[in-house]
Amino acid sequence: MSLSRSTIKFGTDGWRAIIGDGFTLDNLERVARATGEWLLDEYGAKASVVIGYDTRFRGKDFAEHTAVVLASMGVSVVCADEFAPTPAISWATTHYSHCAGIVITASHNPPEYNGFKIKGHFGGSALPEMVADVESRLKEYQAIDYPLFKTLVDKGSIEPFPVKSRYTEYLKTVVNLELIRQSGITIVHDAMFGAGQGILSSLLGADRVIERRCTINPGFEGVPPEPIERNLNLLRSDIIGNGADAAIANDGDADRIGMADEHGNYVDSHRLLALLVDYLHTDKKLKGSVVKTFSTTDLLDKMCATLGISLETTAIGFKYIGDKILKGDVLVGGEESGGMAVKGHIPERDGIFIGLVILEMMAKRGKQLSSLVADLHEAYGYHGYFRADAHISEAQKQRILILLKDQGGLKSISGRTVTTVEDLDGYKHRVEGGWLLIRPSGTEPVLRVYAEAESEVAAQQLVSDALTQLGVS
Repeated sequence: MSLSRSTIKFGTDGWRAIIGDGFTLDNLERVARATGEWLLDEYGAKASVVIGYDTRFRGKDFAEHTAVVLASMGVSVVCADEFAPTPAISWATTHYSHCAGIVITASHNPPEYNGFKIKGHFGGSALPEMVADVESRLKEYQAIDYPLFKTLVDKGSIEPFPVKSRYTEYLKTVVNLELIRQSGITIVHDAMFGAGQGILSSLLGADRVIERRCTINPGFEGVPPEPIERNLNLLRSDIIGNGADAAIANDGDADRIGMADEHGNYVDSHRLLALLVDYLHTDKKLKGSVVKTFSTTDLLDKMCATLGISLETTAIGFKYIGDKILKGDVLVGGEESGGMAVKGHIPERDGIFIGLVILEMMAKRGKQLSSLVADLHEAYGYHGYFRADAHISEAQKQRILILLKDQGGLKSISGRTVTTVEDLDGYKHRVEGGWLLIRPSGTEPVLRVYAEAESEVAAQQLVSDALTQLGVS
């Protein structure tokens, strides 16, 4: 008997599939074995890995099964003793000199999904060539009767390890928590039922943090754990009702962030990235370039031009930013979807750490988040942003992509003539006053349409007209 062969494809950050359909124990074993072969060929007898998981359905079971497979192959395995944020696994991978990290998570995907992320020895998303190597090894395997997880723990082949608590202790050394506490800042933390729950309260004190959705609920109350505005409808009442100064929301594995100011107004990743650049460059006096993905705001272009900072744009997926961080001197790297990294930390998205840095900025400047954002708008102009995720069939998605390729993109959008179309990752249409990007998701049957213009209303009009032209309701 052999393990069944079905399509397994790694997206922008790992392999994800629906639990019980594509994400099965057989397929998980295939991915684990392929990863083990890559590790053993690359590192030999010294191959080691740290494994973690988030709060999704059966995450612990899937992590332990992965640990058993790898340990049985001869890989030295450390396994988190409780759920932990993905950046905690990334940090532990590099801090304790492991060859790789593995996280059982589907990040921000809907609750029916789970997934498998690979982290490189450097503490960031596995580089494209690493992922390609693992994918090339996916094949049918002869079924094996594995020992129990506990048996391998007792033998010393698997070591349970307090990754989450060690990571929490590490954060105390890289952020001025005392300054934040002394400022009197109170925040709402929306963990979206994910792996970040409890960490901010332990760092800042329970009297400074109002927790929301900080319990285990693998169904996420039907809301995908992605910290974007439409998924955070109750933050405004939480902030105003508790007199809080800001809110931090994290996705399912806490590598992404969204925030809201003291009035309950959502502060997206574009503005958070700009604030990070401003704070690290101006207050911290740090040097380095800025790297952004294809769907991220032109506000950063204006800021970098003014400050004399070099800027580079990559394809969408944090692994491309991570590659730039490893190869160069990067001050801030980030993407539209809430993932960002800064100099002096791991080359990886970290929603908990980034939230603390923004709070530190508020405390040091003595300003509310709304004032910091207003300063950005005054200096660099207002940038309105809108994104729509159209759930369509695979056939419809392919039809649209073929149409865009054959026609060279759309010719006019919402009454604005398209001047150029860039195809670094999808189809980015430049129009007067902004742009519109059409791109298929790498992990879901979704067509993502992004736009930036002089206002949110104008950006939404660009998206609406584009979807109408493409025949998507």
